[in-house]
Amino acid sequence: MSSIERRRQGLARTSLGICAIGVLAGVLLLGSEWTPDELKKRKQTLEQAPATRWERTKSRLFEMTNYFSEPAWEELLPPPLPAPHQKPYTLLLSLDDLLITSTWDRQYGWRTAKRPGVDYFLAYLSQFYEIVIFTTQQHYTALPVLEKLDPYNFFITYKLFRDATRSINGKTVKDLSYLNRDLSKVILLDTHEEHVSTHPENAIVIPKWTGESRDRGLVAMIPFLESIAIYKSPDVRPILTAYQGKDIPIEYGKKEAAAKERHIEEWKAKGASGLGGGLKMSSLFAPTHEPQAKSSPVPPTYLEQKRTEAQRIYKEEQAYIAANKHEFERLLEEDRQAMAREMSGSLWGMLDGAGGKKPDAASPAPTPAAGATAPAVAGQQAKA
Repeated sequence: MSSIERRRQGLARTSLGICAIGVLAGVLLLGSEWTPDELKKRKQTLEQAPATRWERTKSRLFEMTNYFSEPAWEELLPPPLPAPHQKPYTLLLSLDDLLITSTWDRQYGWRTAKRPGVDYFLAYLSQFYEIVIFTTQQHYTALPVLEKLDPYNFFITYKLFRDATRSINGKTVKDLSYLNRDLSKVILLDTHEEHVSTHPENAIVIPKWTGESRDRGLVAMIPFLESIAIYKSPDVRPILTAYQGKDIPIEYGKKEAAAKERHIEEWKAKGASGLGGGLKMSSLFAPTHEPQAKSSPVPPTYLEQKRTEAQRIYKEEQAYIAANKHEFERLLEEDRQAMAREMSGSLWGMLDGAGGKKPDAASPAPTPAAGATAPAVAGQQAKA
């Protein structure tokens, strides 16, 4: 064997040894004990996390290969605002086929339509809920639509896009465990079963809107959603589970009507017991021509009182927006201009770095000195 071959074999053995040491070190590192930061990221306690070295190694390898199928952030929403600014409940809304629908044809291209009642739905329920749009669209296609739905950012608190979703077995899923909210106070309204597969107990799945102009499906959900907030339900999940597979507007309407009937019966019973069970002295000696006192109307239920108050607040808010619309438009235009200047400055800064030079917009064009003659334009003869 020549010296060159022996040298090659030695180099190969050394390389294999280094690789083996690297693999062994990697296995030891992947199988090491969980750190507090890892447990926090996994949302697990030490008792819940994989315990053996082999299980820890497999779990960490899976996390490495699963990187691109997870949301871009560990917490999708910032921490809740301090009381009393934070709304007690969070309402997640899909975009496509729930609030809008899009169509395409050769004549007009893509066209987007708002669902009937969507403006009222967002404005009214924003009193009770922290409204978050959670769409599977990319932000650059969804943002222009959302700017039309809520141009002044009054009603939609946050917006989540495709990079906030998970991919499970090739399907797009909205995993609420990343939301950074108490899930007992979270409702997800969607039109796709697969989007809510990780948390069906927090979800309401309703039929898709396909563009019908007389649709009432979205507005019909308001009484049910407002009642959850008005009655301050400690956990929305048992309520949503009880209505799964049912037509919520119809089923809830029946329950509210039955509750109203009970309220009337209780009011009548209290009124009858308050009569004292016999005739009053005044009725014996009162003139016969004096009309009987009219019975008082049925008092509103607690839900009806709160609903009337919410309607008043909604109308006042809409009147305020209408009265100050010009000011809001002015502020929006100032924001657009500031953003355009910032983008322009960034572009010219990049060009300066590449050797270009930004023209001075404030400096006027040079003028010829007094008595000087301007040069003739190319292709033209100077007049004598």
